[in-house]
Amino acid sequence: MNNSVLILGAASDIGIAIAEKYASKGYHLLLAARNITRLTALQSDLQIRYKISCSLLEFDAAAFSMHEKFWQSISNKPGIVISVIGYMKENDQVVASQNETLATIHSNFTGLVSLLNIIAADFAARKEGTIAGISSVAGMRGRQSNYIYGSAKAGFTAYLSGLRNKMYQYNVHVMTVLPGFVYTKMTEELNLPKLLTAQPKDVANAVFNGIQKRKNIIFVKWFWRWIMLIITSIPESIFKKKKL
Repeated sequence: MNNSVLILGAASDIGIAIAEKYASKGYHLLLAARNITRLTALQSDLQIRYKISCSLLEFDAAAFSMHEKFWQSISNKPGIVISVIGYMKENDQVVASQNETLATIHSNFTGLVSLLNIIAADFAARKEGTIAGISSVAGMRGRQSNYIYGSAKAGFTAYLSGLRNKMYQYNVHVMTVLPGFVYTKMTEELNLPKLLTAQPKDVANAVFNGIQKRKNIIFVKWFWRWIMLIITSIPESIFKKKKL
């Protein structure tokens, strides 16, 4: 297996942090994004600082017909694939627009499933490989404030769980990442509680360590496991009355 990592959604704040983490550990990088011009400065910086190779690849999660071609275009297949792709807009805006609804679902669920099915089949044939997907605690219970985004992430979490079970027999590791709140461009307009919010570097460190230890599910901040246990335990008759 090549000592290389493919990062899907590499132009995001979390994607950049993960790229820097793996480059610092000597891994070669394949950085995929819809607009790779945003990654040229990062590419040069990582290659110079860490003496690793770094290739840029165009990828659009919503371009389903191109997913097979995208994977086959990579001559030296990576040993690790990390999906950082995510898309979130204000829920009322998403509900009011079919285009925004579909963009949310395709970016957070169906587009990722389409590509990861192809990658998983290849890894299974090789009997090796790691797939890590960044999902969200928002998918652990539907809330009126973000139920389109949350439902897409719920689907992605369930998909990764089933894929993990399926791939175990083929020696392919599948890890689900549940970050909780993270300071990124996607969340910059939200009033996030400081004590509960991680930095992109926290996510990068958690992902790297989780993959090294072959973890199944990781919470970037440990207390989110218990926060979500409480939230998912509230009876529906009470929860539906909360403005969450």
